[in-house]
Amino acid sequence: MRILLLTHSFNSLTQRLYAELREDGHELSVEFDINDAVAEEAVALFAPDLVLAPFLKRAVPEAIWRAHPTLIVHPGIVGDRGPSALDWAIMGGATEWGVTVLQAEAQMDAGPIWATRAFALREATKASLYRSEVTDAALAAVREAIGRLADWRAGTWRPTALADWPEARGQWRELMRQADRRIDWAADDTATVLRKIRAADGFPGVADALFGAPCHLFDARPAPGLGGAPGELIGRCDGAVLRATVDGAVWIGHVKRADSDPPFKLPATVAFEAEAATLPAIEADADIGYRESDDGQVGFLRFDFYNGAMSTDQCRRLQAAIETAGRRPTRVLVLEGGADFWSNGIHLNRIEAAASPADASWANINAMDDVCLALLSLTDKLTVAALRGNAGAGGCFLALAADRVWAREGVVLNPHYKNMGNLFGSEYWTYLLPRRVGEARAQAIMADRLPLLARAAQRIGLIDACFGDTADAFVAGVSRRAGALASDADFAARLADKRTARERDEAQRPLAAYREDELAHMQRNFFGFDPSYHVARYHFVAKTPQSWTPRHLARHRDIGWRVPEPAGEAR
Repeated sequence: MRILLLTHSFNSLTQRLYAELREDGHELSVEFDINDAVAEEAVALFAPDLVLAPFLKRAVPEAIWRAHPTLIVHPGIVGDRGPSALDWAIMGGATEWGVTVLQAEAQMDAGPIWATRAFALREATKASLYRSEVTDAALAAVREAIGRLADWRAGTWRPTALADWPEARGQWRELMRQADRRIDWAADDTATVLRKIRAADGFPGVADALFGAPCHLFDARPAPGLGGAPGELIGRCDGAVLRATVDGAVWIGHVKRADSDPPFKLPATVAFEAEAATLPAIEADADIGYRESDDGQVGFLRFDFYNGAMSTDQCRRLQAAIETAGRRPTRVLVLEGGADFWSNGIHLNRIEAAASPADASWANINAMDDVCLALLSLTDKLTVAALRGNAGAGGCFLALAADRVWAREGVVLNPHYKNMGNLFGSEYWTYLLPRRVGEARAQAIMADRLPLLARAAQRIGLIDACFGDTADAFVAGVSRRAGALASDADFAARLADKRTARERDEAQRPLAAYREDELAHMQRNFFGFDPSYHVARYHFVAKTPQSWTPRHLARHRDIGWRVPEPAGEAR
């Protein structure tokens, strides 16, 4: 069927639904919910069988839901209503939550229920829960609802009114405001502080102050065994500052200063560079970590960067970590990335904050290239990129620099750059992508600019394996498969084949030539007459509201688009 996704933005949930429903055989188009007239025009152009709203910040126009079946994906249990569903659940310490798919009606979030799914609410940030448990539950509930559409049209099934739903536990809750989120550093314990910041991460953050300057707090994690006078800033580590609570301390990784224009997130020690420099450096659980299997055959390198963004200094540290791991007497090196993201490439927020964004972009892309080169140069080990979370742009091609690429079920890849102001891209993609999928398909992937499910990526040869329906299952599967790879009787032959292939490719065209050509394009993106990249980066960092829907998403706005005629009618 034709499904129109009406959404505030093309966020992680919307991307997953888009990619999964396309895999199911449906015809998808997307319209950003800018105003009533635009939404109504999109419906008229696409003539959808179903309007699906996975992420909205206002009510669907009545002219749409009265004329077309319109389903809302609400990140709350049955009966939960209001715009801060997940925020209140985290703040209240709920241990179970859910997603409800309901029919759009005049009263917000109060329409009849089509489907619902429950899940355990782990201790995590709102953003992490949304990308994982909420998205998985939403997909299952949406598929169930779509499966009921034909019966609904035939009149043989009806959704359940909220008033008739057995044991509806939810309630109407107002928008959570900063007064509800306020931290009392003189009274709140560590668990309470963590809940408050996690419930606001990644939007809107908790209004507070550091070093006497107003800001919003994000990216909090516990600091076991550390403490001080409640509210006092007592240390720094890897971009984060340490702040004491009444019973311990928390690391605050990112902040948004109120006096920046526009306000956007930066690592706390970057946003308050001079002030943070006066704090003592403390050794803590860093964003890069390494461990080995019990038999010493497999090394696991974790790099857990906030939102998957990799700054120049983080790239340099990761490059050094890869080189150090390369000197260990292991057979296989697994690059685990982070729990929520593998990598999303260069750090656009850090670049935007630089005195010269063009120079900062150049330094960052060269540092990313150096990380890829370090991985490509490891010829005495087999390397594995294990994608626990989503990957985009340069992060996708960093993964392709490994010998094997494995991804968890449900991971979404965005292996392209053009959405960021028509960037050409580097990270040796002109070598890495065609060698996996061929030249023609490589160009098509880059031009499509659409999200790609891990299992679809495996089908076309972009990645090697897709498994694990949960994060834990994937991690266990990676460990098992990596161990088998290291103990394989053919390991020496595989390693020899790897060296031979690298030598052959280098003789045919050196890696340096690919890099030089890519960077020539990137230099024009960064320093040339066309400001598209700088404009796109600014709007991305500033979270500027959408003013139009890109044509690669809004297929109904393509030139020559027309509604397909019903089967059997004369053409």
